[in-house]
Amino acid sequence: MTETCLFCQIARGEIPATIVHEDDHVLAFRDVNPQAPTHVLVIPREHLSSAADLASEHAELLAAMFDVANGVAVADGVAETGYRLVVNVGRDAGQSVDHLHLHVLGGRRLAWPPG
Repeated sequence: MTETCLFCQIARGEIPATIVHEDDHVLAFRDVNPQAPTHVLVIPREHLSSAADLASEHAELLAAMFDVANGVAVADGVAETGYRLVVNVGRDAGQSVDHLHLHVLGGRRLAWPPG
């Protein structure tokens, strides 16, 4: 974790968040600016700046993040109707916090293409 990273601060409990899942490796919390009725961010506790930093040694962590994301969809009741998982990499793609995070979006019809 880094001292100044917003998501690291949330993971350490220094900044409040509405947490929907936490374990030793992954944290999930509601987005403060939701773009859908369900908008949850799933982050690794380990600080990785973006998906561009992922390597083969992160396979188990990435699987855990997707497992949590799917569990969030079930818990929020959007698994049957559909939900979107989004990972933005870099500013031009919309990444606003330099900490790997997976968006879980659902609860309404989502347009395509996004953005």
